[in-house]
Amino acid sequence: MEQTVLIRNAAAIVTCDTEDHVYYDADMLIKGPKIVKIGKNLQDAHDSVIDAFGKFVYPGLINTHHHFFQTFVRNLRTIDYPNMTVPQWLDKIYRIFQMVDDQVIYYSSLTAMADLLKHGCTCAFDHQYCFTKATGKLPVDRQMEAASQLGIRYHAGRGVNTLPRSKGSTIPENMLETTDEYLADCERLIAQYHDANPYSMSQIVMAPCQPINSYRETFSETVAMARKYGVRMHTHLGEGENEIMMERWGKRTLDWCEEIGFLGPDVWLAHGWELLPQEYEVLAKAGTGVSHCPGPAILGGFPILPMKEMQQAGVCISLGCDGSATNDSSSLLDSMRTAWMMQAWHSKQRNGCISPYEMLKIATVNGAKTLGRDDLGSLEPEKGADLFMVDAGVLELTGTLHDPRNLLARTGVTGNVWLTMVNGEVVFQDGKLTRVDEYALAREGEAVCTKVLREPCEAFHSLG
Repeated sequence: MEQTVLIRNAAAIVTCDTEDHVYYDADMLIKGPKIVKIGKNLQDAHDSVIDAFGKFVYPGLINTHHHFFQTFVRNLRTIDYPNMTVPQWLDKIYRIFQMVDDQVIYYSSLTAMADLLKHGCTCAFDHQYCFTKATGKLPVDRQMEAASQLGIRYHAGRGVNTLPRSKGSTIPENMLETTDEYLADCERLIAQYHDANPYSMSQIVMAPCQPINSYRETFSETVAMARKYGVRMHTHLGEGENEIMMERWGKRTLDWCEEIGFLGPDVWLAHGWELLPQEYEVLAKAGTGVSHCPGPAILGGFPILPMKEMQQAGVCISLGCDGSATNDSSSLLDSMRTAWMMQAWHSKQRNGCISPYEMLKIATVNGAKTLGRDDLGSLEPEKGADLFMVDAGVLELTGTLHDPRNLLARTGVTGNVWLTMVNGEVVFQDGKLTRVDEYALAREGEAVCTKVLREPCEAFHSLG
């Protein structure tokens, strides 16, 4: 039987709906997985109450690009990313990635998902391309296990690399798969986990890692299968690979993707800082979105994504943390703040800046649109009950409370939220994950990280 929850007397409910409503001193009624009603002094019957006095309520953030397994290669002394190009970094980091096993996948996913939940993210896409001899075909299964434990909505990107180093890729032999085995596993995962119904907790995305590290057929066959089963597609594009693509194919990456059909409203791309203004029009016409990942852009010293210009051209921009090997954080609140600060600086060079509230909508409404979730992204009746709350009564927020819409990115609210709800269930509140013993999991994960990655990495580094 579906439980009914009343969120009572919230200081502000920022809906991010099409009319940008903010309800003050208001209640929200939730039944099962969905929002039923928002208003003042709701008198409807309910099973439980959440006292939201002094709290600001926001739609759950939606992360559209990540690599969960990389949370176990954070803070490494052995890889100095800022002094490398992306292809150079990939060449070094893949030698570490090949050590990953399914236990690393499981505990690193728990780590990233917990970080996301604690910072208001309720729905996350992960681009899982780390399939090694040690993991076998288990990575997505282990991630689904982790997501189910914590209670986060999870869209799993089944990635792949098929091109060997001898033909110009950066991929070690024991991380390669054939196109056929990748397609077979996608078919298995779609049958087992893909739920296209409203309020679904798990979906599958077909996501070859990047054009420079796979055969052309890997992408063309992805297009055929994804459209057969009605699942979305994703890849890295426009992050420094165009020179290689020009040498290899005589064309830029976006042209290559367009030629084989890897564009459309069911496709979105990660990064895109190397895209040209005329290519924005191509993306907009196709309905293909871009996941902006500000952390690695700063760390790598890459050009600032011209978000305003891209949006004006009609491109849907969403927000991603990206992998922790190039960010070291899974906080989408932090990414929101960073992205807005980058755009504020960028606007001094050009006309027009995205407001902090617009950045919130990029991380919520646009995230939902990117993932094809018309049941998520805003707080209104019939939408999924995915939300987070910030305690607005704390001393450090004094003087800011007149503008809850712009509060988060503008004032740097980047710490743990007060509460996170997914699908109508409180999964994090007042500093605690509600479904697990996180300290026990942390101890287990730390032991796995040390055994499988840290000690071999140090040995590898000592050999030069």
